[in-house]
Amino acid sequence: AGLLARRRGAQLRLRVRFGHLLRQGAADRDRRRRPRAGIFCGGSSANQERRREEQEENAFMELLSYMYSGKLTTAEPTRLLDILMAADKFEVLSCMRHCSQLLISLPMTTESALLYIDHPCSVSMVNEVRPLIDASKEFLANKYKDFYEFKSELMNISLAGIEAIFSSTDIQVETEDDVYYFMLDWARARYVELEERRKILSSRLLPLVRFSHMTCMTLQEILASTDNDIDREQVTHRIAEALLPKAYPKQLEGALAAEVTTCSRFAERAYEYKPVKLVAFDQPCPQIIVYLDLTRDECSQLFPSGRICPHPFRLLGWGFYLMATCEMDEQSKLCSFGLWLGVAKNMKGSSCFMVDYEFAARKRSSGKFVRKLEGKISTTDETHGCSDLFGIPWSTFIANDNLFINGVLHLRADLRVLLGQPKLQA
Repeated sequence: AGLLARRRGAQLRLRVRFGHLLRQGAADRDRRRRPRAGIFCGGSSANQERRREEQEENAFMELLSYMYSGKLTTAEPTRLLDILMAADKFEVLSCMRHCSQLLISLPMTTESALLYIDHPCSVSMVNEVRPLIDASKEFLANKYKDFYEFKSELMNISLAGIEAIFSSTDIQVETEDDVYYFMLDWARARYVELEERRKILSSRLLPLVRFSHMTCMTLQEILASTDNDIDREQVTHRIAEALLPKAYPKQLEGALAAEVTTCSRFAERAYEYKPVKLVAFDQPCPQIIVYLDLTRDECSQLFPSGRICPHPFRLLGWGFYLMATCEMDEQSKLCSFGLWLGVAKNMKGSSCFMVDYEFAARKRSSGKFVRKLEGKISTTDETHGCSDLFGIPWSTFIANDNLFINGVLHLRADLRVLLGQPKLQA
């Protein structure tokens, strides 16, 4: 009798509290409204409101049933989400965890994943649904991993979905530049008002861009841009923050060094074009030094006939690029590591010129870069380089710990413009 009385007392208290919630003002109901309400409920606003209250009451009765039996009578995703929201309102933590586990076990779709991460859970209860939110974000990140295949579809994804997808390091893009320009396009398509668009870009979207892995050419264009959609001060700060570890890696200490090592905004994604580090000089002659680091795993994936194309770079208005390859000698049938320098494109009106170039690799034994190839290339040429940079077979190269320092091959390309040349207009 005592147990029955306690159950009836709990039921009465829940009913009273539920009735109070149903009588709250429209503003409060709108604040807690599910994102799907306007999509799945047809008819007039009054009918929608009536149906919403019916859904909440049904969810409430399921919640009461769960409190008595520890079981739910449904496995339908939308009803489970209704029950989860009811359990959130009445702070029934065990039911919240149970609903989350059931939803995770069911097949997930883009629509359901977006509903789960947009679920307006109370801040104090968020840990109870964290596994569901994390699973939904992981689902979205895996489904939209191929950026170019789903680029058009991504334009219709909600803001929370965009944050989940582009927080991932596994998304496949050619360069981080494409992520930056996509964020601009997405914001312009979704937010007509300039101030709202600037706010969303500054607070939600641009923090997803990994500026430290963007090409130097694009960073220069951003700094010189007068685009009103972005906060100039914020973007300049983020670019400076991204370049600081590259310019002064040994000076980083303590918390900042740890952040650079672990923070996702400094992590490298699965880029098609490998990021490089650049040092440029104007005097005594135009010169650019390019540092390219390749892991042993990246080099292994080149075999037997692959290539890695790093970010292009610019010298006196002309675009250049490096290319690492694995090539087979037709006579010996042996593969070897190759490195090439190519001319990509020029800015309109740039003069043609000759470049003196040198390829070098760092050795573990000396800790210094050792020259491996030197030559000259004209901006009217296409590519120069060597198909066997180290003069050894591939198997010997890939196992050489004198070249792979802690599993990384450190390459350097030094380009100097030859002075005293007759200037030809391109």
